[in-house]
Amino acid sequence: MSANLKYLSLGILVFQTTSLVLTMRYSRTLKEEGPRYLSSTAVVIAELLKILACVLLVYKDSKCNLRTLNRVLHDEILNKPMETLKLAIPSGIYTLQNNLLYVALSNLDAATYQVTYQLKILTTALFSVSMLSKKLGVYQWLSLVILMTGVAFVQWPSDSQATPAKEHSAGSQFVGLIAVLIACFSSGFAGVYFEKILKETKQSVWIRNIQLGFFGSIFGLMGVYIYDGEQLSKNGFFQGYNKLTWVVVVLQALGGLVIAAVIKYADNILKGFATSLSIILSTLISYFWLQDFVPT
Repeated sequence: MSANLKYLSLGILVFQTTSLVLTMRYSRTLKEEGPRYLSSTAVVIAELLKILACVLLVYKDSKCNLRTLNRVLHDEILNKPMETLKLAIPSGIYTLQNNLLYVALSNLDAATYQVTYQLKILTTALFSVSMLSKKLGVYQWLSLVILMTGVAFVQWPSDSQATPAKEHSAGSQFVGLIAVLIACFSSGFAGVYFEKILKETKQSVWIRNIQLGFFGSIFGLMGVYIYDGEQLSKNGFFQGYNKLTWVVVVLQALGGLVIAAVIKYADNILKGFATSLSIILSTLISYFWLQDFVPT
């Protein structure tokens, strides 16, 4: 049963990752009248949706009994404040990471983003070795070296003559690259830290996600008012939201649940390699649909 759950969660993760990257990129580059939606508010809404989904899953596990649900939430969250506080660290890092991904996809095409973001496999492996004492085989280390080489080639500049438009594009790509690199390091550390917590305690993955989402919402709201407070006061929290924006938000919320399930039933390194499968899909769709990726 656990093997089936492992492969099912990995398959859903590939679909979710591909869909999220493409829709997020499209939503950030789509030209429409009026203000664009604030990515910081989208991160907060995704966290709140994740909490709601996890509460419903705990309710289901409680045999749809409200009294049992209330007791479980009270016993596992309120009565264990130190266990709950453990999630503040990865939650803050995940919130930063989610905001950085919007920055990255506003400045990089989906294919380049997907390939570069796979450096998180390297950071995850390094943190797994140092924090969980995992041992990697020769072929796994060789795969990581090949991964680094592939990312380097993707970022290799073309030989075409520079123009003002291309120089501006290069500047945007640099911003996107820095955002992805920071997200890779934060993803590696937070993922391994979360895996360590999940596998060292008996609390359900859904309870842990409620705790994670609670702190994520707080950190996210702080980010909204610190960085986008002026725009928020002018046009409101839901400025620029449309159907596509809500699709992005729902996919991002789903991602948190799927990743938690993958970490529970598989591990972070396998999660990283499974996510890499979405690169091919993202590249093809980015080339034929978004038309913002030109292979060299």
